[in-house]
Amino acid sequence: MDFKQLKTFLTVFDTGNITRAAEILHLVQPAVSRQIKLLEEDLGTPLFERQRHGMVPTEAGRMLVDYARRSMLELDRARAEIVGAKNGIGGIVTLGLLPSTIDVLSGPLLSSIAAKYPGIRLRLAMGYAGTLAKWLESGEIDAALLYGAEHLPNIDIKPLVEEPLWVVWPKSYKLKAGKTVSLKEFAKHPVILPSTSHGIRALMDHACAVADIQLEIAAEANALSVQRSLVINGHGLSILPPLAVTEDLKSKQLGGAPLSSPSISRTIVLATPNNRPSGQHVQCAVDLLTECVKESVVTGKWLEGRWLVPN
Repeated sequence: MDFKQLKTFLTVFDTGNITRAAEILHLVQPAVSRQIKLLEEDLGTPLFERQRHGMVPTEAGRMLVDYARRSMLELDRARAEIVGAKNGIGGIVTLGLLPSTIDVLSGPLLSSIAAKYPGIRLRLAMGYAGTLAKWLESGEIDAALLYGAEHLPNIDIKPLVEEPLWVVWPKSYKLKAGKTVSLKEFAKHPVILPSTSHGIRALMDHACAVADIQLEIAAEANALSVQRSLVINGHGLSILPPLAVTEDLKSKQLGGAPLSSPSISRTIVLATPNNRPSGQHVQCAVDLLTECVKESVVTGKWLEGRWLVPN
């Protein structure tokens, strides 16, 4: 099993077609088929079923794909770090950001890294906290902004920002912006909530259980953008961090106010792995990410955020 075989395998897996894979790899079709055959002989099992409409992965092929992707990622990282070491700090750094933070942080972070460490190639991965934690533990990302990660054994956390959760509603609703909205009042309306695997949903479910309140759930969504769209179009209220809808609140496309009775907040933490070493390029990028988070809070771009790191 070698680099060329894994690269060929992944290209065929992703395209499902020998001809298309050959075009992408700039090889002739027999060379692609040969690489796949050598890999299958090495592993002692077929990786694809050759069907009339394309190459269909076998169970073994589906098992191999995640390992192959991680291997290729590590090779890319090693290559970038070695090349960067010749010219100062450099290498690939993959950082995970929550959907609510991507807009406020991605631009300033990229600009800071380009200005201070041009040898670093930044990759940004967006996902919810649970997904980012899995990627961090598996080595797919180098660091992440998370919440609710206090009990993960292979991850160190540093609290950065506390932010409240707000009730948000479409402009057609007559709730008063700027004042708090109680959970009891929230429950009088149809609501759009994250899916049950989401951290905010867990916080809401706990609050409702303690208060013995039943919500009228109009829809569940596993994407922040879908929640936002459903609320804007008048399908109900939702619970979101105000950072996620800052522009909508400014333009009055949405109304919003802190949830009360009870109030609910979440703590955004910087999460880094403690079970593998990180290079200097990763630490430099993480330091700049922390600076960008602080800057966004201090300047008010992180709406209602409270900086937690002592000076």
